Amino acid sequence: MKIKKIRVLVVDDENVVREGFVAILKLQPDLHVVGEAVDGLQAVEVARKTKPDVVLLDLQMPRQDGLTTIPKLQRALPECKILVLTSYDQNDRVYEAVKSGALGFLLKDATRLQVVQAIRDVANGVATIQPSIAIKLIKEIQYPAHGPYSPDALTARELQTLRLIALGKSNQEIAHDMGVHVRTVAKYVSGILDKLHLSSRTQAALYAIRTGLTEPRDKDGRK
Repeated sequence: MKIKKIRVLVVDDENVVREGFVAILKLQPDLHVVGEAVDGLQAVEVARKTKPDVVLLDLQMPRQDGLTTIPKLQRALPECKILVLTSYDQNDRVYEAVKSGALGFLLKDATRLQVVQAIRDVANGVATIQPSIAIKLIKEIQYPAHGPYSPDALTARELQTLRLIALGKSNQEIAHDMGVHVRTVAKYVSGILDKLHLSSRTQAALYAIRTGLTEPRDKDGRK
């Protein structure tokens, strides 16, 4: 009986890393590498042509990063599953990737067996998160956002920025929505983190969700 192979697109701007993953996957009888890409823009283009079942996607890339690429891949190929590659210093972006639709997360130092099994799991619709990333994500979710720091300390524009952060929007998208320069948004984000004593935009997004700042409001700003 012929094995139905899982079609995989490998996306990473580092040649050594990308070629290493490709070499590993080509040894597996049930996996078929249908393409490679060096950034998010090329990934979407190649994905449209090759129709992969799984995209192994780096988060940090030039021209277009992984977070920006995830929703574009999902619009182009709704059935395609996305397995994100990340590193320790990018863990605070996992929450944003989850909201965007990624189904799995691996560190770049994952073992060959972990990579192969994660691809198989994700292809079958099973979420897979490497334990060290899962622990970090749980800690982010459990962050005590209802502590002594009140959103009352924020300006109206900072509150608006915080709500948009909670929707998973990038600084560029927030700048477009608010009609301001991206540098102005960066200042708002810095003010939010400083005033609420938070260490990342992921914690800021969780703070907004847990304190109800993302709930619909009437024209007077009431829930």
